[in-house]
Amino acid sequence: MATTQIPYSSLVPNGNLAQPAGTTTVVAPTNNMQISNAFPELTVLRVVNTGVQQVITVKAGDNPPALAAGQGDLAVTVAATTGVQFIGPFESGRFVQSDGSMMIEAATVDATITAFKIPRNT
Repeated sequence: MATTQIPYSSLVPNGNLAQPAGTTTVVAPTNNMQISNAFPELTVLRVVNTGVQQVITVKAGDNPPALAAGQGDLAVTVAATTGVQFIGPFESGRFVQSDGSMMIEAATVDATITAFKIPRNT
């Protein structure tokens, strides 16, 4: 199974960040998307949908380390065409994988996802 990396776009304390383009979604289960070395509590996803309504799924983590993984995946419906949805921040105890990443799945390729990392000192 191929994995598409979603890089962080770090928000800047007392500064600014130009709007990032985001990573085009890929369709599960053939492909998945991953945030490597994730900081779930400091992560907010921006999903911009340009196609039909779809569901973005943040996968439950591995137990261990995600002791609350039994709560299951987080599935968020993003509206069609002009849908923009912000998802997060997240709990490490529910969503972190054993390799320290977060896994995300999408229903179509008609969206982009940007992973914003919130600075700790704001």
